[in-house]
Amino acid sequence: MPETILIIEDDKFLRDLMAQKLTKEGYEILEAIDGEIGIKKVREEKPDLVLLDLILPGIDGFEVLSRMKENPDLAKIPVIILSNLGQREDVERGLKMGAVDYLIKAHFTPREIIDKIKAALE
Repeated sequence: MPETILIIEDDKFLRDLMAQKLTKEGYEILEAIDGEIGIKKVREEKPDLVLLDLILPGIDGFEVLSRMKENPDLAKIPVIILSNLGQREDVERGLKMGAVDYLIKAHFTPREIIDKIKAALE
């Protein structure tokens, strides 16, 4: 069965781009355009990995991560943060909260992001 990746990202262009690339790699893709929908989908679908933006309408990515980590059913799902927030304190906060990786959008190509996802799923 293909592994499922939930992309929680409000930027349609980036979401579509990542979804296309990951589908080509054989992953099944779920999408959420904000934090509320993201949390709902994590609970319902239990994806194998979550690709999480931090700046989202409604509840932000940190809150999504925090709610996931509070729930024993969801806490084990690896989360990779993919954000424009590049401040060291944001990165440290994300990793401290339990993200397996923190990627700054401007610094990574889609190919590199896919490699990071593969590594996190191994």
